[in-house]
Amino acid sequence: MEPIKIIPCLDVKDGKVVKGVKFENLRDVRDPVEAAAAYCGEGADELVFLDIFATVESRKTRLEWVRRVCQVVTIPFAVGGGIGSIEGMRVLLDIGVDKVSINTAAVRDPDLIARAAKEFGKDRLVVAIDGKKNAVGGGSPRLEVVVRSGSEATGIELVGWAKRVEELGAGEILLTSKDADGTKEGYDLEMTKAVAEAVHIPVTASGGAGKLEHLYDAVVIGKASALLAASIFHFGEISISQAKQYLKERSIPVRI
Repeated sequence: MEPIKIIPCLDVKDGKVVKGVKFENLRDVRDPVEAAAAYCGEGADELVFLDIFATVESRKTRLEWVRRVCQVVTIPFAVGGGIGSIEGMRVLLDIGVDKVSINTAAVRDPDLIARAAKEFGKDRLVVAIDGKKNAVGGGSPRLEVVVRSGSEATGIELVGWAKRVEELGAGEILLTSKDADGTKEGYDLEMTKAVAEAVHIPVTASGGAGKLEHLYDAVVIGKASALLAASIFHFGEISISQAKQYLKERSIPVRI
């Protein structure tokens, strides 16, 4: 098993890191530059920055916010939100971003994945997939892809979409459960496992981490290759070093 990555997430709105529950009721948490510098110092393996209202507001990623973080970050840095073209990706990569993450744009234009992989290489391309659970027999897929910050159902079956983005050239998948997001009740293990077992590229589990056991379960049961969390790190409930030590003591390889 490759070392499991621990990845803090900066959901950014109006220039501030925010956190909510199930993508709603957002509240300010901290300054993104301050947070990025702190997480680099604490031993995070990567950092994800999401301009979470860019797509909803029909605009591009706010480059001034990204540039500020680029000036302090010392670990691989992925950016998502409002990226809808090869040109937009190139601008971000040129200012120092290591990876770009696309979500709604990939659903609207799946060929964008193939074009981006060809242009920049799959190692620089993350496809983010937001999903929700539906009742069996309700007419919608049991696991359904949602877009536009979770506000729009697509009717697309999530595991099938994950397989397709891999075939098109995605280097990794960032999988977030809308139902679990911010609840601190644990990652959606059913969803995570279903995707991780269906593809051969790394899958990052996102949404719902509330205690150390949840991190372990996402790896052992959910088969995740990386663990993304926000609330537990932002509010100081669990530190990066605590998370890594906990996993290491349970024979999960991590980078110390």
